[in-house]
Amino acid sequence: DVFEQPQHVGHKKIEFHISTDIPAVLQIKSEKEEKNDLYATTEGVDNTGFGRIFPAPSSNDKMETEEKEDEIPSEFISRRDLEKNRLSREEMEKFSVFKNYEPGDPNCRIYVKNLAKQVQEKDLKFIFGRYVDFESEVERNMFDIRLMKEGRMKGQAFIGLPNEKAAAKALKEANGYVLFEKPMVVQFARSARPKQDANEGKRKK
Repeated sequence: DVFEQPQHVGHKKIEFHISTDIPAVLQIKSEKEEKNDLYATTEGVDNTGFGRIFPAPSSNDKMETEEKEDEIPSEFISRRDLEKNRLSREEMEKFSVFKNYEPGDPNCRIYVKNLAKQVQEKDLKFIFGRYVDFESEVERNMFDIRLMKEGRMKGQAFIGLPNEKAAAKALKEANGYVLFEKPMVVQFARSARPKQDANEGKRKK
């Protein structure tokens, strides 16, 4: 109550000043100006109000879903950063490492090559960890990074992901991602599955 009173008095004072101190001609002008100002402010408020009320829910929904996807959890790379630092198809064609690129047969393990010398397991976890639900013990155990640092396999890595879907998504989004100024070549790892398929084929015959 105490705070409200001076405000009311303040408003009244302004009104009194206009009616008593200012000549009639000026008063009309100032009232017009005030009205214009009021219109301007209300229009401004309306614009922001409508802007907030109508487009916001849809854009907020999009933002929330993006954030939910990106925060898996936040210590991993966001989809936006992945896209930003990834080569386009045209750019990939200029690199010899992508010349005869074949994604391979889908499975839950991926093979990454053309890695820079300074790449560490934590860098690969930062990128590929976003495809793993770390709240699930099964997925956590399935996630496996083997980075080769010596010999002929140097600059290559095998990454185990929880399922084929996660591996396919990782391949699609991370292939051509530039890490330490070198684009990664991401493929499905070759596994023992072709032999099983061959056996199945014989059985069918």
